[in-house]
Amino acid sequence: MPYRMIYDYTKIVLEKVSIDPTLFRKELRKANKNLLPYEIEQLRIWLEHFTEGRPELKQYLSIVN
Repeated sequence: MPYRMIYDYTKIVLEKVSIDPTLFRKELRKANKNLLPYEIEQLRIWLEHFTEGRPELKQYLSIVN
């Protein structure tokens, strides 16, 4: 699977599991292992916007370094 597809898939999964903070944290850890460094940076930026107003999710942003 090309990396761009993995990045896009990761975002879709994170959106779907965002109702469960435990699953969200688990998927963030997977993303941190599977994505390339520049994709992790893109994901971090996306997450900043996605988690606005969601403190139960925002607390896990440190996983994506």
